[in-house]
Amino acid sequence: MTIDLSVPLEWKTATGEAAKMLDELQPNILKAHARDHFSALFLRFSEAASAKTFLAALVPLMKSAKAHLTEVERFKDEGVKGSPYVGTGLTAAGYRFLKIDAPQDDSFLRGMRAQETREKLSDPPRSTFDSGYHDEIHAVVIVADAADAPMTARRNDVLSLIPSTISVVAEETGLGRVNTHGEGIEHFGYVDGRSQPLFLIEDIRAEKAGTDGITTWDPSAPLDQVLVPDHSAPDPTVHFGSYFVFRKLEQNVRRFKQAEEALADQLGLIGEDRERAGAMIVGRFEDGTPLTAQRQDGVESPVPNNFDYASDAVGAKCPFQAHIRKTNPRGSGGAEPAPQERLHLMARRGVPYGERADDPNADLPPSARPSGGVGLLFMAFNSVLGNQFEFTQAVWANNPSFPVPPDGFKPPGLDPVIGQGPRPESVYTKEWAGTRTVTADPFPQAVALKGGDYFFMPSLAFLRGLGGKG
Repeated sequence: MTIDLSVPLEWKTATGEAAKMLDELQPNILKAHARDHFSALFLRFSEAASAKTFLAALVPLMKSAKAHLTEVERFKDEGVKGSPYVGTGLTAAGYRFLKIDAPQDDSFLRGMRAQETREKLSDPPRSTFDSGYHDEIHAVVIVADAADAPMTARRNDVLSLIPSTISVVAEETGLGRVNTHGEGIEHFGYVDGRSQPLFLIEDIRAEKAGTDGITTWDPSAPLDQVLVPDHSAPDPTVHFGSYFVFRKLEQNVRRFKQAEEALADQLGLIGEDRERAGAMIVGRFEDGTPLTAQRQDGVESPVPNNFDYASDAVGAKCPFQAHIRKTNPRGSGGAEPAPQERLHLMARRGVPYGERADDPNADLPPSARPSGGVGLLFMAFNSVLGNQFEFTQAVWANNPSFPVPPDGFKPPGLDPVIGQGPRPESVYTKEWAGTRTVTADPFPQAVALKGGDYFFMPSLAFLRGLGGKG
């Protein structure tokens, strides 16, 4: 029986071709892998045969999606820790260098470094990137784990395999951060990565378990929203991969917090209500409470995700331009039917980077915050780059007219967090769900792209097959 890519997968009962797919798929695609301690090695080849030998030699250090899912279950049932994650992917330039047919996604073939892509995404010139991203990259190897020691040991195993014909042109080191509830946060202090498309029936059931049977937001997504047949593998009917976006996003926390304070002043917010200024930028309070809900102390963990914007058609609770409303309008975007809108969502797998002395959630003045050296290693898996990552950045985040406002309302403006381009003024309500509004100064850009590329994470069968190929 062929794999039905139009629906999610129940992995525990998977048989036949679905089971074979899981045995040859890299982890972290269908379900996020622990990555509190993280390293990404960016490589450039100078000789094809040794590069193929290296990629094949990585496979014994890797595990399959099935092995990862099994480890997760064993940890939940018995407390047995899993093994580190090793993943690898090739750029289109890497495929070309190895003289292997590349996956045929137009955006992937063009690459993130192309001028056309830069203009489409409003990216800054590549000359402003960190030095390791100035020239062509051929591959990435990712190593990650919940703990530092096993990650470091596995990273050393990977490094020992790299021949002299392969250069490590850049390395990024991620370090997960959590708040007092144990929820993952980014450097601005907000819960991050909470709302994800879910591709496994077991994860969908778990997500819906606490909703009392009322599903306001359906997190489910079909397999074909993340999986791509690996046509250079032995059997593309069971061998799959995914397009992987990597972007290093530096965060100027001091500027962001100064802008939060300035917005609170412009709105006349006082006391604890001043926190709503930042929430209107992100769409959630720092602890993850969605702005569409009444604020309650001691929000449950995991933070709520079963919500939409049906009760907020005029943006009186959560502004149209808020980051999470821009990048997941939950059927309220107004530009296309809700089923088509959902197809732009991608599986995000980001991790923070950089050290800092202050607590992101502490009550400190903006001057005590870092102005650079910290940020987010944004990562996401896609099945169609142009319709997912690129669409989200170019047509949603960078588009001042999205979401489509009701008649008589001003355009929302850019996504204040990740939007790139000229920033117009935006409108905010003075009270939650109120009618009095303020046209506030443009929120300054506090996130800067410092590097990145597109990769294809191929099947283990493809990588294994490179062994012995000159």
